[in-house]
Amino acid sequence: MKNFFKLLLILFSSIIIFENTFAEDKQKMDTGHKYNVYTGMFDFSDEGKKSQILGIQHLNDNLFRDSFIGTVKPVTGFMLTADSASYLYTGIQAEYNIGKLNLTPSFTPGLYHEGNGKDLGHLVEFKSELQLSLDLSPSTEFGFSYNHLSNASLGDKNPGANSYMFNFSKSF
Repeated sequence: MKNFFKLLLILFSSIIIFENTFAEDKQKMDTGHKYNVYTGMFDFSDEGKKSQILGIQHLNDNLFRDSFIGTVKPVTGFMLTADSASYLYTGIQAEYNIGKLNLTPSFTPGLYHEGNGKDLGHLVEFKSELQLSLDLSPSTEFGFSYNHLSNASLGDKNPGANSYMFNFSKSF
């Protein structure tokens, strides 16, 4: 797993170098699709069940809506832990740009499979997340996020899981 994270870091660095080299062509190539790759620690607050996490999200910038809570976009993603727990989700996120800083809260219901990881009490779980990111270029961001997974008491038990991640986003 450590080699995988080293490879991921090399990939991110290469993308940043490539992006900065061809930043002028970005406006010509942008299709409105944004991908966010993230890694971090799943359920860091439970010493017995914490696990490394890896995930990917897709956003379609063409489907944004301006609303009373800001710019809202659909988000879909998948995450996998080192203990084979997985979560497939779709929902919405709002975006607030403060210069080069971006604040992105999101809410994404989804389906959770515990694998060899933590039993969260139900197949249906809800993820609430807050991400803070920095624009590295017009189409690239690097950030940090925190989320909480909970089944909202749909199951007999609802232990929840708190996670943190480092995020790398790229628009294409």
